[in-house]
Amino acid sequence: MTPEVASRFAMVAGGYFREHRVGGSGRPLVVLGRDGRVGGEVMAQAAAAGLAGAGCDVLDLGVAMTPTVGVMVDARAAAGGIVITASHNPQQWNGLKPMMREGTGVAIGAVIASAPSKAFADRIIERYRAAEKSGARGVGYELLGTITQGKTGEPIGLPSEGTFAHVEKVRGALKAIGVVEDRRWQSKRCIVDSVNSSGREGAKHFLGSTITHHLGDSPSGVFPHTPEPTRENLVHLARFVQEKGADVGFAQDPDADRLALIDERGSYIGEEYTLVLCAQAVLEAEQALGRDLRGATVCVNLSTSRMIEDVCARFGVQVVRTAVGEANVVEAMKSRGSVFGGEGNGGVIWPRVTYIRDSLSGMGLILSLLARTGRTLSELVGEVPAYSIIKRKVDLSDLSQAGRAVEIVARAFAAESLDRQDGVRVDFASERAWLHVRGSNTEPIMRLIAEAPTPGVAEGILERARAAIAAG
Repeated sequence: MTPEVASRFAMVAGGYFREHRVGGSGRPLVVLGRDGRVGGEVMAQAAAAGLAGAGCDVLDLGVAMTPTVGVMVDARAAAGGIVITASHNPQQWNGLKPMMREGTGVAIGAVIASAPSKAFADRIIERYRAAEKSGARGVGYELLGTITQGKTGEPIGLPSEGTFAHVEKVRGALKAIGVVEDRRWQSKRCIVDSVNSSGREGAKHFLGSTITHHLGDSPSGVFPHTPEPTRENLVHLARFVQEKGADVGFAQDPDADRLALIDERGSYIGEEYTLVLCAQAVLEAEQALGRDLRGATVCVNLSTSRMIEDVCARFGVQVVRTAVGEANVVEAMKSRGSVFGGEGNGGVIWPRVTYIRDSLSGMGLILSLLARTGRTLSELVGEVPAYSIIKRKVDLSDLSQAGRAVEIVARAFAAESLDRQDGVRVDFASERAWLHVRGSNTEPIMRLIAEAPTPGVAEGILERARAAIAAG
């Protein structure tokens, strides 16, 4: 991953934005942001040059959360956005994440921007590979785009333009479902870990005085620990929450589209509960406003915990499952007009704010649930039926091996309910358990995930799958 790669990819994506711009003539506007890691500024400058060279005007937000870029794409009715980010991956990684605002005649500010569809992604990759061989072609000097820096907070201490728009969007969405930042809200005490990256400004200005300690609140871009918000990486945050008597610990990943939770006892709640509790917060609030939720939908991917079905069943809400990937979940949400959705990796998608996974929305919904119910986070978790989810991965020399393993598992469990959208998911209705086997979209590995009421049952399901694959 080099600046040359970033520039070429951005030029190819910019050419697509120019050809498919929403709203007619003129140079398309593209919003650019980066997750704050060291080296990201160079990549962002290269990407900005590539976009301008393709004939796009660029609004460069600098360090910005991935969902903030999505909010600004909608706020400015831009053709799309690009985020320089490697998401939860370690310090030395980087990448480019495009997003689209497809559709014509869509009002400025309307929530529509999202991760690209597979068809769009495939076209961009095909064009990029062609450009590697023949060179990326830009526009003539008379058609070059402009690069404008997003407004920083003035005076110092105020949020930047993008962060302000994002925070206000979340606050407006909470107000729309009857949530106000009253005394109950203000009495809560949070500790946040932003890993010195893009979520720090948004968390600070959204949560305000409820943050008693802000870990990873440096602009250095050097992660204080491995950045993926998993149990083993959040030991320090968990200990801090317990020692300081906080109500909740919030952990963001570098581009702040995922959120993990620590309860008031310093226990790692994790990312699966983030989605479940946020869904509960939305559905309870919508119901309290008198909305009939029967027939409403919540969309999640095939690897998300079945806890979501248990919560949604209380409200008569249908759970729709999709192939793994944010774009697949969003596509289903848009087609069904879903009230909520996301992924079990802590990725909350709340359409009232954005169709991008958003840790700020997650924080707001968790705080609203704590404030409204008066319960502790551990009590709220205890009210959700518990399952044991076990995840394994197997290294492959060739991804085609994963396809063979999927077919073997499908045959071995043919008597059960099968979903073939993405690998194979096997539902064991009598055991209230499931198995999902699929090849990774990004790495040469095969993923096997099982969930059941007890660890023993989940391990047993994985062993049955392993034995079937080995017998081949």
